[in-house]
Amino acid sequence: MRTDSLFYKVFQTLPGTFFELLEENSQLAQNYNFKAIELKELAKRTDGVFLPKRDGDPIYFVEVQFQKDEDLYYRLMQEVFVYLGQNRWRHGWQAVVFWAKGSLDTGIPRCYDGEVQTGYLRSLYLDQTPDTSDSIGLGLVRLVVEPETNVQHRVQQLERCARALPVAQQRNAIELIEQALVYKFPERPWRELEAMFGLTEWKQTRFYREVKAEGHQEGHQEGHQEGHQEGRITEAQILVMRLLKKRFPEMTEEINNLVQGLSLSNLEGLTDIIFELNSWEDLLSWLSQVDQ
Repeated sequence: MRTDSLFYKVFQTLPGTFFELLEENSQLAQNYNFKAIELKELAKRTDGVFLPKRDGDPIYFVEVQFQKDEDLYYRLMQEVFVYLGQNRWRHGWQAVVFWAKGSLDTGIPRCYDGEVQTGYLRSLYLDQTPDTSDSIGLGLVRLVVEPETNVQHRVQQLERCARALPVAQQRNAIELIEQALVYKFPERPWRELEAMFGLTEWKQTRFYREVKAEGHQEGHQEGHQEGHQEGRITEAQILVMRLLKKRFPEMTEEINNLVQGLSLSNLEGLTDIIFELNSWEDLLSWLSQVDQ
C-alpha cells in the first residue's frame, strides 16, 4: 500500500483532519461522507471525495501526492469536471492537492489560473502542517513527514492523544500510528520499530485483543457445526483475515484463496508476523515459502 493510501485511511477514520488541514473547523466533517466515486465516462474510480450530506454544501476532491507528477493537475481537473457534468452538480466545489513537500510540486498550470484565483483549486504542503499537540489527525500527518530525529517525540505525543480518545476510537488511532511508522520506515521490521519508539507489543494492544476475541467467538460458533479440528482452523482463518483486512484494506481474491488453504500451524505462524509485513509483496513472498 502506498503512502498516499495511508492518508486516505486517515481521512476515512478521522475526517476532521481534512478540514483542519484547510484551517477550518473539524466539526464540518460531520456534514460529509468520504468515499470513492465512479467516473463512468473515464471508466475508472477515483478515491478521495468528500460528498456533502446537505444540499447546498460544496463537494471536495482530494489528492495526496508523495512524488513528482507533472500530469497530476490535468488528471485531477479532468476528473473533477467529468464528475460535475456527469452528476449535473449545481453547488460549490473545491479540488485540494496535498503534496508531501513543496519541492515536489511543479506548479499549477496557468490554464487553471481562474480556478486558483477563485479558490476552486488549492495546493498545500504537508511538511508545513501546523504543529499542534491536541489533534491526533494533524499529528499523524506530521509523523509521516517528520525528520527522523523528531519521530520518537511525535509518537509519544500521538500515543497520549490516542489514549485520551473513547475506547472505540483508540483502536483505530493506535492502528494508524503503527501503520504510519511502517510507511515511514518500510525497510525496518515491526519489532525493530517497536523497540525504537517504545511502543507496546502489538499483541497487547486493545485492537489485537478485540479482533482476536471476535475471531475466537466466530470460529467457536462455526466450530460447533464443523468439529473440533475444523473449528480451530476456521477460527484461525477468521482471525488472520480480520488482521489482514485491518493491515491491508485492499484484500484480493488471490490472497483470500491462499490464506484459506493454509494449515493450522501456518495460520498461527502468519498471525504472529502480520505486522512485520510491509506490503502485499511481503505477504505473497511469505505465503510462497510455506507448505499449504
